[in-house]
Amino acid sequence: MAKFITAREAAQLIRDKATVGVAGIGLSGWPEEVAVAIADLYKETGHPKGLTIKQGSAMGDWKERGMTRLGVEGLVSNWSAAHIGSAFAMNELVKANKLACHCLPQGVIVNLWREIAAHRPGIITKVGLGTFVDPRIEGGKMNEAATEELVELITLNGEEYLFYKSFPLDVALLRGTTADEDGNITFENEGPINEGYAVAEAAKNSGGIVIVQVQYTAQRGTLHPKQVKIPGALVDYVVVATDINACWQTEGTYYEPAFAGNMKKPLEGIPSLPLSPRKVIARRCAKELKAGNIVNLGVGIPSEVAGIVTEEGHIDKIILTTESGTFGGVPAPLPNFGSAYNAQANVDHGSMFDFYDGGGCDVAVLGLAQADEDGNINVSKFYIPDKKDPGKKVPRLFGPGGFINISQASKKVVFAGMFADKSKEEIRDGKIAILEEGKGRKFLKEVEQITFSGKYAARSGQEVLYVTERCVFRLIDGKMTVVEIAPGIDLKRDILDKMEFAPEVASDLKEMEAAMFEESWGGLEM
Repeated sequence: MAKFITAREAAQLIRDKATVGVAGIGLSGWPEEVAVAIADLYKETGHPKGLTIKQGSAMGDWKERGMTRLGVEGLVSNWSAAHIGSAFAMNELVKANKLACHCLPQGVIVNLWREIAAHRPGIITKVGLGTFVDPRIEGGKMNEAATEELVELITLNGEEYLFYKSFPLDVALLRGTTADEDGNITFENEGPINEGYAVAEAAKNSGGIVIVQVQYTAQRGTLHPKQVKIPGALVDYVVVATDINACWQTEGTYYEPAFAGNMKKPLEGIPSLPLSPRKVIARRCAKELKAGNIVNLGVGIPSEVAGIVTEEGHIDKIILTTESGTFGGVPAPLPNFGSAYNAQANVDHGSMFDFYDGGGCDVAVLGLAQADEDGNINVSKFYIPDKKDPGKKVPRLFGPGGFINISQASKKVVFAGMFADKSKEEIRDGKIAILEEGKGRKFLKEVEQITFSGKYAARSGQEVLYVTERCVFRLIDGKMTVVEIAPGIDLKRDILDKMEFAPEVASDLKEMEAAMFEESWGGLEM
Protein backbone atom coordinates (compact mmCIF):
# COMPACT_ATOMS: atom_id res chain seq x y z
CA MET A 1 0.00 0.00 0.00
CA ALA A 2 1.33 3.42 -0.95
CA LYS A 3 2.36 5.83 1.76
CA PHE A 4 1.23 9.47 1.56
CA ILE A 5 4.11 11.86 2.24
CA THR A 6 5.16 15.48 1.64
CA ALA A 7 7.30 16.65 -1.26
CA ARG A 8 10.16 17.28 1.20
CA GLU A 9 9.93 13.72 2.50
CA ALA A 10 9.92 12.43 -1.08
CA ALA A 11 13.11 14.35 -1.83
CA GLN A 12 14.77 12.83 1.24
CA LEU A 13 14.12 9.33 -0.14
CA ILE A 14 16.35 9.89 -3.19
CA ARG A 15 19.90 8.73 -2.52
CA ASP A 16 23.09 10.16 -3.98
CA LYS A 17 23.95 8.98 -7.51
CA ALA A 18 20.47 7.52 -8.03
CA THR A 19 19.12 7.02 -11.55
CA VAL A 20 15.80 8.85 -11.81
CA GLY A 21 13.23 8.41 -14.58
CA VAL A 22 10.45 10.87 -15.44
CA ALA A 23 7.54 10.76 -17.89
CA GLY A 24 5.43 13.30 -19.77
CA ILE A 25 5.69 16.22 -22.17
CA GLY A 26 5.79 19.94 -21.44
CA LEU A 27 4.34 20.23 -17.94
CA SER A 28 2.06 17.24 -18.43
CA GLY A 29 3.28 14.45 -16.18
CA TRP A 30 5.87 16.67 -14.52
CA PRO A 31 5.91 16.54 -10.65
CA GLU A 32 6.80 20.18 -10.12
CA GLU A 33 6.35 20.30 -6.35
CA VAL A 34 8.60 17.30 -5.78
CA ALA A 35 11.24 18.68 -8.17
CA VAL A 36 11.32 21.98 -6.27
CA ALA A 37 11.73 20.06 -3.02
CA ILE A 38 14.66 18.06 -4.45
CA ALA A 39 16.45 21.22 -5.56
CA ASP A 40 15.80 22.97 -2.25
CA LEU A 41 17.05 19.99 -0.25
CA TYR A 42 20.24 19.83 -2.31
CA LYS A 43 20.89 23.55 -1.86
CA GLU A 44 20.47 23.16 1.91
CA THR A 45 22.28 19.86 2.54
CA GLY A 46 24.26 18.94 -0.57
CA HIS A 47 22.08 15.85 -1.06
CA PRO A 48 20.93 14.12 -3.15
CA LYS A 49 23.89 14.70 -5.45
CA GLY A 50 25.26 13.25 -8.68
CA LEU A 51 21.87 12.10 -9.98
CA THR A 52 21.41 10.51 -13.39
CA ILE A 53 18.23 11.76 -15.06
CA LYS A 54 16.49 9.81 -17.84
CA GLN A 55 13.87 11.81 -19.73
CA GLY A 56 11.88 11.43 -22.95
CA SER A 57 10.10 14.57 -24.14
CA ALA A 58 10.88 18.20 -23.35
CA MET A 59 9.82 18.78 -19.75
CA GLY A 60 9.06 22.35 -18.74
CA ASP A 61 7.56 25.67 -19.75
CA TRP A 62 10.74 27.22 -21.25
CA LYS A 63 10.88 29.51 -18.21
CA GLU A 64 11.31 28.38 -14.61
CA ARG A 65 9.17 25.28 -14.24
CA GLY A 66 10.09 21.75 -15.29
CA MET A 67 13.45 20.00 -15.53
CA THR A 68 15.26 23.33 -15.29
CA ARG A 69 14.46 23.20 -11.53
CA LEU A 70 17.20 20.59 -11.20
CA GLY A 71 19.78 22.78 -12.93
CA VAL A 72 21.91 23.31 -9.83
CA GLU A 73 25.57 22.41 -10.22
CA GLY A 74 26.35 19.05 -8.61
CA LEU A 75 22.75 17.90 -8.24
CA VAL A 76 22.77 16.09 -11.62
CA SER A 77 25.87 14.49 -13.13
CA ASN A 78 24.35 12.67 -16.13
CA TRP A 79 21.34 13.54 -18.28
CA SER A 80 19.87 11.48 -21.10
CA ALA A 81 16.90 12.99 -22.87
CA ALA A 82 15.23 13.34 -26.24
CA HIS A 83 14.76 17.09 -25.86
CA ILE A 84 16.70 19.42 -23.55
CA GLY A 85 15.81 22.84 -24.95
CA SER A 86 13.23 23.89 -22.38
CA ALA A 87 15.46 23.30 -19.34
CA PHE A 88 17.61 26.42 -19.48
CA ALA A 89 19.55 25.97 -16.22
CA MET A 90 20.35 22.33 -17.02
CA ASN A 91 21.25 23.35 -20.56
CA GLU A 92 23.80 25.87 -19.30
CA LEU A 93 25.46 23.18 -17.20
CA VAL A 94 25.68 20.96 -20.29
CA LYS A 95 27.32 23.72 -22.31
CA ALA A 96 29.81 24.30 -19.48
CA ASN A 97 30.55 20.53 -19.34
CA LYS A 98 29.43 20.41 -15.72
CA LEU A 99 27.24 17.41 -16.43
CA ALA A 100 27.35 14.75 -19.15
CA CYS A 101 24.50 14.85 -21.64
CA HIS A 102 23.26 12.43 -24.30
CA CYS A 103 20.28 13.02 -26.57
CA LEU A 104 18.55 9.95 -27.97
CA PRO A 105 15.37 9.48 -30.04
CA GLN A 106 12.21 10.02 -28.02
CA GLY A 107 10.59 6.79 -29.15
CA VAL A 108 13.65 4.84 -28.05
CA ILE A 109 13.70 6.39 -24.58
CA VAL A 110 9.99 5.96 -23.85
CA ASN A 111 10.04 2.33 -25.02
CA LEU A 112 13.30 1.43 -23.30
CA TRP A 113 11.39 1.48 -20.00
CA ARG A 114 9.50 -1.66 -21.02
CA GLU A 115 12.74 -3.44 -21.84
CA ILE A 116 14.12 -2.53 -18.42
CA ALA A 117 10.94 -3.72 -16.70
CA ALA A 118 11.15 -7.08 -18.51
CA HIS A 119 14.90 -7.40 -17.78
CA ARG A 120 15.72 -7.41 -21.48
CA PRO A 121 19.10 -6.02 -22.58
CA GLY A 122 17.78 -3.07 -24.59
CA ILE A 123 16.20 -2.03 -27.88
CA ILE A 124 17.42 -3.15 -31.31
CA THR A 125 16.15 -0.82 -34.03
CA LYS A 126 17.13 0.98 -37.21
CA VAL A 127 15.92 4.26 -35.72
CA GLY A 128 18.84 6.70 -35.71
CA LEU A 129 21.01 5.12 -38.39
CA GLY A 130 22.87 7.84 -40.26
CA THR A 131 21.97 10.51 -37.70
CA PHE A 132 24.04 12.01 -34.89
CA VAL A 133 22.98 9.20 -32.52
CA ASP A 134 24.72 6.66 -34.76
CA PRO A 135 27.95 5.75 -32.91
CA ARG A 136 29.89 6.22 -36.15
CA ILE A 137 28.94 9.91 -36.02
CA GLU A 138 28.39 11.23 -32.46
CA GLY A 139 26.68 8.46 -30.53
CA GLY A 140 24.13 10.94 -29.19
CA LYS A 141 26.76 12.82 -27.18
CA MET A 142 25.89 16.50 -26.75
CA ASN A 143 29.02 17.70 -24.96
CA GLU A 144 32.61 16.73 -24.16
CA ALA A 145 31.66 15.50 -20.70
CA ALA A 146 29.56 12.75 -22.29
CA THR A 147 31.96 9.85 -22.78
CA GLU A 148 29.78 6.81 -22.03
CA GLU A 149 28.70 4.78 -25.06
CA LEU A 150 24.94 4.36 -24.83
CA VAL A 151 24.44 3.13 -28.41
CA GLU A 152 26.14 0.29 -30.30
CA LEU A 153 26.11 -0.54 -34.01
CA ILE A 154 25.31 -4.21 -34.61
CA THR A 155 24.67 -6.43 -37.61
CA LEU A 156 21.73 -8.81 -37.59
CA ASN A 157 20.85 -11.05 -40.56
CA GLY A 158 23.21 -8.99 -42.67
CA GLU A 159 21.53 -5.66 -41.85
CA GLU A 160 22.72 -2.76 -39.69
CA TYR A 161 20.87 -1.90 -36.49
CA LEU A 162 21.46 0.29 -33.45
CA PHE A 163 21.38 -1.26 -30.00
CA TYR A 164 20.28 1.04 -27.17
CA LYS A 165 21.27 -0.43 -23.78
CA SER A 166 19.04 -0.97 -20.76
CA PHE A 167 20.00 0.20 -17.26
CA PRO A 168 18.61 -0.24 -13.73
CA LEU A 169 16.23 2.47 -12.50
CA ASP A 170 16.32 3.57 -8.88
CA VAL A 171 13.50 6.13 -8.79
CA ALA A 172 10.40 6.77 -10.88
CA LEU A 173 9.29 10.37 -10.40
CA LEU A 174 5.80 10.74 -11.89
CA ARG A 175 2.54 12.69 -11.82
CA GLY A 176 -1.14 11.86 -12.18
CA THR A 177 -4.41 13.56 -11.32
CA THR A 178 -5.94 11.48 -8.51
CA ALA A 179 -4.70 8.81 -6.09
CA ASP A 180 -6.96 6.65 -3.98
CA GLU A 181 -5.96 5.43 -0.53
CA ASP A 182 -4.18 2.41 -2.04
CA GLY A 183 -2.11 4.56 -4.41
CA ASN A 184 -4.00 3.77 -7.61
CA ILE A 185 -3.38 6.69 -9.98
CA THR A 186 -5.79 8.15 -12.55
CA PHE A 187 -5.10 10.69 -15.30
CA GLU A 188 -8.56 12.22 -15.80
CA ASN A 189 -7.33 15.82 -16.04
CA GLU A 190 -4.13 15.04 -17.92
CA GLY A 191 -3.80 15.40 -21.67
CA PRO A 192 -1.41 12.61 -22.73
CA ILE A 193 -1.41 9.30 -20.88
CA ASN A 194 2.41 9.38 -21.20
CA GLU A 195 4.80 6.55 -20.32
CA GLY A 196 4.28 6.68 -16.55
CA TYR A 197 3.18 3.07 -16.19
CA ALA A 198 6.26 1.81 -18.04
CA VAL A 199 8.59 3.97 -15.92
CA ALA A 200 6.88 2.73 -12.74
CA GLU A 201 7.25 -0.95 -13.65
CA ALA A 202 10.87 -0.36 -14.70
CA ALA A 203 11.67 1.11 -11.28
CA LYS A 204 9.72 -1.56 -9.41
CA ASN A 205 11.39 -4.43 -11.25
CA SER A 206 14.80 -2.80 -10.74
CA GLY A 207 14.28 -2.77 -6.98
CA GLY A 208 13.70 0.98 -6.99
CA ILE A 209 10.93 3.20 -5.65
CA VAL A 210 7.97 4.89 -7.34
CA ILE A 211 6.91 8.39 -6.27
CA VAL A 212 3.79 9.96 -7.78
CA GLN A 213 2.58 13.53 -7.30
CA VAL A 214 -1.18 14.07 -7.63
CA GLN A 215 -3.69 16.86 -7.22
CA TYR A 216 -6.59 14.97 -5.59
CA THR A 217 -7.22 11.99 -3.32
CA ALA A 218 -10.10 9.53 -3.43
CA GLN A 219 -11.56 6.90 -1.10
CA ARG A 220 -10.36 3.34 -1.55
CA GLY A 221 -12.42 1.40 -4.08
CA THR A 222 -14.05 4.43 -5.71
CA LEU A 223 -11.89 4.74 -8.83
CA HIS A 224 -13.02 2.99 -11.99
CA PRO A 225 -10.37 0.35 -12.77
CA LYS A 226 -10.18 1.37 -16.46
CA GLN A 227 -9.31 4.91 -15.40
CA VAL A 228 -6.35 3.76 -13.33
CA LYS A 229 -3.21 4.24 -15.42
CA ILE A 230 -0.65 3.36 -12.73
CA PRO A 231 -1.78 0.55 -10.38
CA GLY A 232 -1.28 1.12 -6.68
CA ALA A 233 0.72 -2.12 -6.52
CA LEU A 234 3.52 -0.26 -8.32
CA VAL A 235 3.33 2.94 -6.26
CA ASP A 236 5.38 3.34 -3.09
CA TYR A 237 4.76 6.99 -2.25
CA VAL A 238 2.15 9.59 -3.12
CA VAL A 239 2.62 13.36 -2.77
CA VAL A 240 -0.53 15.46 -2.82
CA ALA A 241 0.45 18.83 -4.25
CA THR A 242 -0.14 21.89 -2.09
CA ASP A 243 0.65 24.42 -4.85
CA ILE A 244 -1.76 24.79 -7.76
CA ASN A 245 1.14 25.80 -10.02
CA ALA A 246 2.57 22.31 -9.60
CA CYS A 247 -0.32 20.78 -11.51
CA TRP A 248 -0.51 22.53 -14.88
CA GLN A 249 -1.86 20.42 -17.71
CA THR A 250 0.44 21.89 -20.39
CA GLU A 251 3.17 24.50 -20.67
CA GLY A 252 0.60 27.23 -21.34
CA THR A 253 -2.68 26.01 -19.84
CA TYR A 254 -3.67 25.09 -16.32
CA TYR A 255 -6.61 23.01 -17.50
CA GLU A 256 -8.38 22.66 -20.86
CA PRO A 257 -11.17 20.04 -20.68
CA ALA A 258 -10.89 19.33 -24.42
CA PHE A 259 -7.26 18.25 -23.99
CA ALA A 260 -8.30 15.70 -21.37
CA GLY A 261 -11.19 14.39 -23.47
CA ASN A 262 -13.68 15.68 -20.92
CA MET A 263 -15.54 17.82 -23.48
CA LYS A 264 -15.60 18.50 -27.22
CA LYS A 265 -14.68 22.03 -28.20
CA PRO A 266 -16.45 23.67 -31.18
CA LEU A 267 -13.87 23.82 -33.95
CA GLU A 268 -14.90 27.36 -34.83
CA GLY A 269 -13.56 28.28 -31.41
CA ILE A 270 -10.05 27.42 -32.57
CA PRO A 271 -8.57 30.67 -33.97
CA SER A 272 -7.47 30.76 -37.62
CA LEU A 273 -4.07 32.07 -38.66
CA PRO A 274 -3.66 35.54 -40.20
CA LEU A 275 -2.24 35.64 -43.73
CA SER A 276 1.55 35.52 -43.55
CA PRO A 277 4.49 33.64 -45.07
CA ARG A 278 4.08 31.06 -42.32
CA LYS A 279 0.49 30.46 -43.35
CA VAL A 280 1.57 30.01 -46.97
CA ILE A 281 4.04 27.33 -45.86
CA ALA A 282 1.37 25.56 -43.81
CA ARG A 283 -1.02 25.67 -46.78
CA ARG A 284 1.56 24.19 -49.14
CA CYS A 285 2.27 21.41 -46.66
CA ALA A 286 -1.45 20.69 -46.37
CA LYS A 287 -1.50 20.06 -50.13
CA GLU A 288 0.57 16.93 -49.50
CA LEU A 289 -2.20 15.36 -47.43
CA LYS A 290 -4.76 12.98 -48.89
CA ALA A 291 -8.08 11.74 -47.57
CA GLY A 292 -7.55 8.85 -45.18
CA ASN A 293 -3.95 9.78 -44.34
CA ILE A 294 -2.64 9.26 -40.82
CA VAL A 295 -0.51 12.33 -40.14
CA ASN A 296 1.98 13.61 -37.59
CA LEU A 297 2.63 17.34 -37.19
CA GLY A 298 5.74 18.68 -35.52
CA VAL A 299 6.18 21.81 -33.44
CA GLY A 300 6.16 25.34 -34.91
CA ILE A 301 4.93 25.90 -38.47
CA PRO A 302 4.09 22.18 -38.92
CA SER A 303 1.60 22.32 -36.05
CA GLU A 304 -0.23 25.11 -37.90
CA VAL A 305 -1.15 22.69 -40.70
CA ALA A 306 -3.93 21.41 -38.42
CA GLY A 307 -5.49 24.87 -38.41
CA ILE A 308 -5.27 25.06 -42.21
CA VAL A 309 -7.02 21.72 -42.67
CA THR A 310 -9.70 22.78 -40.18
CA GLU A 311 -10.14 26.17 -41.87
CA GLU A 312 -10.50 24.45 -45.25
CA GLY A 313 -13.19 22.12 -43.90
CA HIS A 314 -11.34 18.81 -44.29
CA ILE A 315 -10.34 17.96 -40.74
CA ASP A 316 -12.67 14.92 -40.72
CA LYS A 317 -11.00 13.44 -43.80
CA ILE A 318 -7.60 12.78 -42.22
CA ILE A 319 -6.41 11.46 -38.88
CA LEU A 320 -4.02 13.81 -37.13
CA THR A 321 -1.83 12.28 -34.45
CA THR A 322 0.69 13.44 -31.88
CA GLU A 323 3.70 11.52 -30.63
CA SER A 324 2.32 11.82 -27.11
CA GLY A 325 -0.46 9.40 -28.12
CA THR A 326 -3.50 11.18 -29.57
CA PHE A 327 -5.43 10.02 -32.65
CA GLY A 328 -7.87 12.39 -34.31
CA GLY A 329 -9.03 15.84 -33.34
CA VAL A 330 -6.82 18.89 -33.81
CA PRO A 331 -3.31 18.87 -32.31
CA ALA A 332 -2.56 22.02 -30.34
CA PRO A 333 0.43 24.25 -31.20
CA LEU A 334 2.80 25.73 -28.62
CA PRO A 335 2.48 26.37 -25.72
CA ASN A 336 0.16 23.34 -25.60
CA PHE A 337 2.09 21.06 -27.96
CA GLY A 338 1.52 17.37 -27.25
CA SER A 339 -2.17 17.81 -26.49
CA ALA A 340 -5.07 17.79 -28.93
CA TYR A 341 -8.54 19.29 -29.05
CA ASN A 342 -11.28 16.67 -29.40
CA ALA A 343 -9.03 13.62 -29.81
CA GLN A 344 -10.83 10.43 -30.79
CA ALA A 345 -8.42 8.19 -28.90
CA ASN A 346 -5.48 8.53 -26.56
CA VAL A 347 -2.91 5.75 -26.23
CA ASP A 348 0.22 5.58 -24.14
CA HIS A 349 3.38 7.27 -25.34
CA GLY A 350 5.34 4.09 -26.05
CA SER A 351 2.57 2.47 -28.07
CA MET A 352 2.37 5.54 -30.28
CA PHE A 353 6.03 5.19 -31.17
CA ASP A 354 5.59 1.48 -31.90
CA PHE A 355 3.06 2.58 -34.51
CA TYR A 356 5.31 5.30 -35.92
CA ASP A 357 8.46 3.16 -36.00
CA GLY A 358 6.61 0.49 -37.94
CA GLY A 359 5.71 2.93 -40.72
CA GLY A 360 2.12 3.60 -39.64
CA CYS A 361 2.36 7.34 -40.33
CA ASP A 362 1.52 8.21 -43.95
CA VAL A 363 2.75 11.81 -43.85
CA ALA A 364 4.84 13.69 -41.29
CA VAL A 365 5.20 17.46 -41.42
CA LEU A 366 8.21 18.49 -39.37
CA GLY A 367 10.42 21.52 -38.78
CA LEU A 368 13.22 22.78 -41.00
CA ALA A 369 15.96 24.60 -39.12
CA GLN A 370 18.96 23.67 -41.28
CA ALA A 371 19.24 21.63 -44.50
CA ASP A 372 22.25 20.69 -46.61
CA GLU A 373 23.09 19.43 -50.08
CA ASP A 374 22.57 15.78 -49.08
CA GLY A 375 19.07 16.55 -47.84
CA ASN A 376 20.09 16.23 -44.19
CA ILE A 377 18.12 18.21 -41.62
CA ASN A 378 19.31 19.60 -38.31
CA VAL A 379 16.89 20.61 -35.56
CA SER A 380 18.91 19.46 -32.55
CA LYS A 381 22.17 21.42 -32.15
CA PHE A 382 23.37 24.77 -33.48
CA TYR A 383 26.30 27.12 -33.06
CA ILE A 384 25.48 30.79 -32.57
CA PRO A 385 27.59 33.93 -31.88
CA ASP A 386 28.49 34.41 -28.25
CA LYS A 387 26.76 37.53 -26.89
CA LYS A 388 29.87 38.42 -24.88
CA ASP A 389 32.30 37.65 -27.71
CA PRO A 390 30.61 37.86 -31.17
CA GLY A 391 33.72 36.41 -32.81
CA LYS A 392 33.22 33.18 -30.87
CA LYS A 393 30.44 30.63 -31.40
CA VAL A 394 28.71 28.71 -28.63
CA PRO A 395 26.35 25.73 -28.86
CA ARG A 396 22.60 26.05 -28.66
CA LEU A 397 21.20 22.70 -27.62
CA PHE A 398 17.75 21.22 -28.18
CA GLY A 399 17.92 17.51 -28.98
CA PRO A 400 15.72 15.66 -31.47
CA GLY A 401 12.56 14.93 -29.49
CA GLY A 402 10.53 12.51 -31.60
CA PHE A 403 11.97 13.91 -34.83
CA ILE A 404 14.32 11.00 -35.61
CA ASN A 405 11.69 8.29 -35.14
CA ILE A 406 8.97 10.09 -37.06
CA SER A 407 11.04 11.48 -39.93
CA GLN A 408 12.85 8.21 -40.57
CA ALA A 409 9.82 5.90 -40.55
CA SER A 410 7.02 7.94 -42.16
CA LYS A 411 6.10 7.04 -45.73
CA LYS A 412 6.36 10.70 -46.75
CA VAL A 413 8.09 13.46 -44.79
CA VAL A 414 7.62 17.19 -45.43
CA PHE A 415 10.02 19.59 -43.75
CA ALA A 416 8.58 23.07 -43.26
CA GLY A 417 10.25 26.34 -42.37
CA MET A 418 11.10 29.87 -43.44
CA PHE A 419 13.80 29.99 -46.12
CA ALA A 420 16.17 32.28 -44.19
CA ASP A 421 16.79 32.73 -40.50
CA LYS A 422 15.08 35.81 -39.02
CA SER A 423 14.13 37.33 -42.38
CA LYS A 424 11.31 39.87 -42.41
CA GLU A 425 8.72 39.11 -45.06
CA GLU A 426 5.05 39.69 -45.76
CA ILE A 427 2.44 38.96 -48.39
CA ARG A 428 1.69 41.89 -50.73
CA ASP A 429 -0.67 41.68 -53.67
CA GLY A 430 -0.48 37.91 -53.74
CA LYS A 431 3.33 37.78 -53.69
CA ILE A 432 6.14 37.34 -51.19
CA ALA A 433 7.77 40.66 -50.31
CA ILE A 434 11.19 40.41 -48.63
CA LEU A 435 11.49 43.45 -46.39
CA GLU A 436 14.77 42.45 -44.77
CA GLU A 437 16.95 39.51 -45.71
CA GLY A 438 17.68 36.92 -43.06
CA LYS A 439 20.77 37.20 -40.89
CA GLY A 440 21.64 33.54 -41.13
CA ARG A 441 21.52 30.90 -43.83
CA LYS A 442 19.53 27.73 -43.32
CA PHE A 443 20.58 25.91 -46.49
CA LEU A 444 24.18 24.99 -45.74
CA LYS A 445 26.93 22.98 -47.36
CA GLU A 446 26.79 20.75 -44.30
CA VAL A 447 24.41 20.88 -41.35
CA GLU A 448 25.88 21.30 -37.86
CA GLN A 449 24.26 18.08 -36.64
CA ILE A 450 22.39 15.37 -38.54
CA THR A 451 18.93 14.86 -37.08
CA PHE A 452 17.52 13.45 -40.35
CA SER A 453 19.71 11.60 -42.83
CA GLY A 454 18.99 12.44 -46.45
CA LYS A 455 21.34 9.67 -47.57
CA TYR A 456 19.43 7.08 -45.54
CA ALA A 457 16.14 8.39 -46.95
CA ALA A 458 17.47 8.22 -50.52
CA ARG A 459 18.59 4.62 -50.04
CA SER A 460 15.22 3.62 -48.62
CA GLY A 461 13.24 5.39 -51.36
CA GLN A 462 11.40 7.67 -48.93
CA GLU A 463 9.49 10.63 -50.41
CA VAL A 464 10.96 13.85 -48.99
CA LEU A 465 9.95 17.50 -49.54
CA TYR A 466 11.30 20.75 -48.10
CA VAL A 467 8.69 23.53 -48.09
CA THR A 468 9.53 27.20 -47.59
CA GLU A 469 7.67 30.42 -48.41
CA ARG A 470 10.05 31.10 -51.34
CA CYS A 471 10.28 27.67 -52.93
CA VAL A 472 9.76 23.95 -52.59
CA PHE A 473 12.57 21.40 -52.81
CA ARG A 474 12.22 17.68 -53.39
CA LEU A 475 14.87 15.03 -52.74
CA ILE A 476 15.29 13.39 -56.15
CA ASP A 477 17.92 10.66 -56.59
CA GLY A 478 19.58 11.93 -53.43
CA LYS A 479 19.84 15.51 -54.69
CA MET A 480 18.09 18.62 -53.40
CA THR A 481 16.00 19.87 -56.32
CA VAL A 482 13.99 23.10 -56.60
CA VAL A 483 10.61 22.09 -58.03
CA GLU A 484 8.40 25.11 -57.22
CA ILE A 485 8.98 28.83 -56.76
CA ALA A 486 6.75 31.45 -55.13
CA PRO A 487 5.23 34.38 -57.03
CA GLY A 488 7.44 37.46 -56.77
CA ILE A 489 10.59 35.47 -55.98
CA ASP A 490 13.66 35.60 -58.23
CA LEU A 491 15.33 32.18 -58.45
CA LYS A 492 18.92 33.44 -58.50
CA ARG A 493 18.69 36.52 -56.26
CA ASP A 494 16.31 35.22 -53.58
CA ILE A 495 17.13 31.50 -53.53
CA LEU A 496 20.34 30.30 -55.19
CA ASP A 497 22.48 33.23 -54.04
CA LYS A 498 21.28 32.69 -50.47
CA MET A 499 22.40 29.03 -50.29
CA GLU A 500 25.82 27.55 -49.53
CA PHE A 501 25.37 24.85 -52.17
CA ALA A 502 23.97 24.70 -55.67
CA PRO A 503 20.80 22.60 -55.77
CA GLU A 504 19.40 20.98 -58.86
CA VAL A 505 16.64 22.99 -60.56
CA ALA A 506 13.78 21.04 -62.11
CA SER A 507 13.49 21.43 -65.88
CA ASP A 508 9.75 21.93 -65.41
CA LEU A 509 10.05 24.39 -62.50
CA LYS A 510 6.53 25.41 -61.49
CA GLU A 511 5.11 28.41 -59.69
CA MET A 512 3.48 27.75 -56.33
CA GLU A 513 -0.30 28.02 -56.42
CA ALA A 514 -1.17 31.72 -56.53
CA ALA A 515 -4.30 31.35 -54.39
CA MET A 516 -2.18 30.26 -51.43
CA PHE A 517 -0.95 33.84 -51.23
CA GLU A 518 -4.46 35.30 -50.97
CA GLU A 519 -6.46 36.02 -47.80
CA SER A 520 -8.92 33.24 -48.59
CA TRP A 521 -7.62 30.07 -50.18
CA GLY A 522 -10.25 27.38 -50.63
CA GLY A 523 -7.85 25.33 -52.71
CA LEU A 524 -7.35 22.29 -50.49
CA GLU A 525 -8.93 19.25 -52.12
CA MET A 526 -9.02 15.76 -50.66
